[in-house]
Amino acid sequence: MPNPAVSIDQLSIDTIRLLSVDMVQKANSGHPGLPMGAAPMAYVLWSKFLRFNPQDPKWPNRDRFVLSAGHGSALLYSMLHLYGYDLSMEELKNFRQPGHRTPGHPESNVTPGIEVTTGPLGQGFANGVGMAMAEAHLGAMYNKPGFEGVQDHYTYAIVSDGDLMEGIAAEAASLAGHLQLGKLIFLYDDNDISLDGPTSLAYTEDAMKRFDAYGWHTSHVKDGNSIDEIEAAIKAAQEVKDKPSIISIKTIIGFGSPLAGTNKAHGSPLGPDNVKKAKEFFGWDPEATFVVPNEVYEHLRQPGQKGAELQKEWDAKFKEYEASFPAEAEQFHVSFNGNLPEGWDKDLPVYTPADGKLATRQASGKALTAIKKAVPFMFGGSADLASSNEMDKSGDDSFQPGHYERSNIWFGVREHAMGGIMNGIAHHAGLRTYGGTFLTFSDYMRGAIRLTALAESASTFVFTHDSIGLGEDGPTHQPIEQVTSLRTVPNIVVLRPGDANETTEAWRIAMNTPKSPVCLILSRQGWLPFDQSVLTPAAGNVQKGAYVLSEAQGGTPELILIGTGSEVPLALEAQKVLQAEGTPTRVVSMPSWELFEHQDKAYREQVLPRNVRKRVSIEAGSPIGWSKYTTDEGASISMNRFGESAPADYLMKEFGFTVDNVVKVAKGVLSGQPEEDDKKQVVS
Repeated sequence: MPNPAVSIDQLSIDTIRLLSVDMVQKANSGHPGLPMGAAPMAYVLWSKFLRFNPQDPKWPNRDRFVLSAGHGSALLYSMLHLYGYDLSMEELKNFRQPGHRTPGHPESNVTPGIEVTTGPLGQGFANGVGMAMAEAHLGAMYNKPGFEGVQDHYTYAIVSDGDLMEGIAAEAASLAGHLQLGKLIFLYDDNDISLDGPTSLAYTEDAMKRFDAYGWHTSHVKDGNSIDEIEAAIKAAQEVKDKPSIISIKTIIGFGSPLAGTNKAHGSPLGPDNVKKAKEFFGWDPEATFVVPNEVYEHLRQPGQKGAELQKEWDAKFKEYEASFPAEAEQFHVSFNGNLPEGWDKDLPVYTPADGKLATRQASGKALTAIKKAVPFMFGGSADLASSNEMDKSGDDSFQPGHYERSNIWFGVREHAMGGIMNGIAHHAGLRTYGGTFLTFSDYMRGAIRLTALAESASTFVFTHDSIGLGEDGPTHQPIEQVTSLRTVPNIVVLRPGDANETTEAWRIAMNTPKSPVCLILSRQGWLPFDQSVLTPAAGNVQKGAYVLSEAQGGTPELILIGTGSEVPLALEAQKVLQAEGTPTRVVSMPSWELFEHQDKAYREQVLPRNVRKRVSIEAGSPIGWSKYTTDEGASISMNRFGESAPADYLMKEFGFTVDNVVKVAKGVLSGQPEEDDKKQVVS
């Protein structure tokens, strides 16, 4: 058993450390160094500051805690178990094993008590900023005189050297400082070690001076084992109301083990002998594993019990709030339950050709404006492209210090941070979030998009200027491979609507998709809305991913033209020519591969019959993946090279996105000899 002479504080800290060590050693995989060094700061935070209720991990006014250094997941699992969450010792003993709730990095949709999925460094940092922004906005929306605690909590995180090296953290830190997020407090595990070796080989700046420049409150704790110093630093940070805080806490990675202070303690088990020596260092039985003294359980269950009492008080106060502010209380319940106001979509716009040409980005902006009027808890913005993304660009409605009630976020030129912040906002709950930029810049935010999908988070990414139709800005800004790349991400919905009405429906889908991010792929150039009195209406059909927009005339179709986005009108015009020449031709609009694949086999067969193998897809992007739908007897009119700087009309003609070329390719397919032309971008 452990040394009975140590204090309950030290005994608890050492229990956290050694539970984590045992988890990693039993799994023969993991990161023991961070838990051994950072256990004191985690203990102080959770025992003396963090407000939480293990019996209700989703209590709306709980403090949020993010382990941005997600490789140290053993620390978090030890904490969750010891502090009373529904995470058993058996789960700890099955760390990193299949079918258990203790994966290698924290996953919010797997383990109770985990706020957001982390691991790729820097992401959790940005998530924390998003959570603090959500708290500030919700507090400004709902708190009233006498009811200041409806939303009034802190967001905390443990961040690492690696987190602070990542660019996303710099982006998010800059915005957080500007926004003066005083309820954001990060504990920096400053141990001078990264995976490959000492940080001095690549990271010698004074990071805290950088955060001073960002507008953060910074402080230092010289001894990462001093719980008194850590407690005093957190208290001081809480007193700073107009700046986010970061506390640099000097720790020793792998503290207590023979590998302490070296990168060998970072990402590999200590090894049986070193585990025994570490336990001897702390005065524990070197042969015993997964030991938790009863007094530690009793001690560490107290903060959760206190949190349960705080929640009871909050619940009682909220009952009073409901009586005084029934409309606000109802909206609060609706939003935190992940629902939408009744009739939220009744005023979404519907278009006819008489409305004139519209780019799908313009239709998106009109849909978003209608949604924000009906859904007051929309919270998002653009990465300095609001005028191009057709989003609210009024500075008078901008979320700013002193005006946290405003809903339009100016993310600045910070695409990656925007994605991570959106993920944090979504996981906070109580808000629906969206963010916009050019499609080509989705590459900058790819890591955040991927984690959003993995975490089953509901965020809407608005990507405009979707093809060579962008025009004169040239190939640096003309996306080619991005749509295909996004489609490869599991648990994501990518929608490239074919006209203004399909765009409205795409937003309806985005608002009704609770566990997947949705990417809207939108055009710069405009065209007339489809005539829904003649063609199949978008409502009820876009949600199927693909549908027969215009049926073949004169018999069973001999050819199917499949289009997305700005290329659907080409398919419709080409259909007219082919029909006039005697070829029954069907036009399928396919805004979403993912939604189409979710339909049953019978519906997919109805839209793309197996016996009609002569097919042509038309999309001004990469051809990769289209062969699944065009079959070995079809062809794709697509882009397999970069574009160039020129007017959009010239580019579309130059690269084969014309009615004449669609007809030409279709005839080649029908004859069994599709033309392969590098200039015209035809792939057979």
